[in-house]
Order: sequence, then C-alpha cells, then structure tokens
Amino acid sequence: MGVDKIPAIALIGQEDYGVRFYGIPSGYEFASLLHAIRAVAAGKPELSEETLNALAEVTQSVHIQVFVTPTCPYCPTSVVLAHQMAIASPLVRADMVEAMEFPQLAIKHQVTGVPRTVINETAYVEGAAPESLVLERLQEALKGAEK
Repeated sequence: MGVDKIPAIALIGQEDYGVRFYGIPSGYEFASLLHAIRAVAAGKPELSEETLNALAEVTQSVHIQVFVTPTCPYCPTSVVLAHQMAIASPLVRADMVEAMEFPQLAIKHQVTGVPRTVINETAYVEGAAPESLVLERLQEALKGAEK
C-alpha cells in the first residue's frame, strides 16, 4: 500500500486512490478524515474541469505531502484538495503529514508554518492556496522532473 510511516491510515474505496494520513488526524484534521472517507467512497473528485483535464494529462508519478498541525484551521482545505487530486488521477498520491509527529520530515522540508504542501520533494506551496495555484506548482514540479 505504499505506507512508509506509522501511525498511518490508508483509505481504500473501489480502488486505492493513494489517499493517506500519516499521524493522527485530530483537531481540525478530523474533518479532513471524514471528508476523505466520503470522497473515497464516492470515487468522484470535486475539482474544476481545468484541474481534471490537467490531471488527466499527467504521465509521471506525483507525490503530494501536506504538512499540518491539529490546531491549524486552514490545513484541512489543503489536505482535502490534495486528496481530491489523488482521487482524480491514478498517478497522484496525497498524504496528510502531521508535522509534530514527524519532525524529521518537517525539518527536511523546512516546515516553519502550516499548511505547507510539498510536491515531488521539489515544489512547495505555503498556506491554504487555491486549487489553481496548487495545480500550477504540480505542473512546475513535473516540468522540472523532465529536465
């Protein structure tokens, strides 16, 4: 299942969409867990047509990690967006990573505030960014990988 850290929750619906929670989804993140359960069960992403079309053209693996803390009210928005992208594309995997439970990863990715979204270890998004900006950073990460 690609689980490489514990504690972990892997949500599997009709298929494995790559939706993961690393660390305990407590505090504000409990809402992200409930949303992910519903979204994985439905198997239909709630994204704009532009994003769906762009994700349909992805030909390389994408790993999105959203670093969060339980007390951040803005983090669930970023986690839900990342999970929606994973549901939309079989090549996208999206993880919620609780920064305080995985300090080594938070240090590695220079997490000084949350949410911080890391795409393929090379592109970063600070804060609860809109869908269009996250898609733009995802595309930049893929272009950088082609070089």
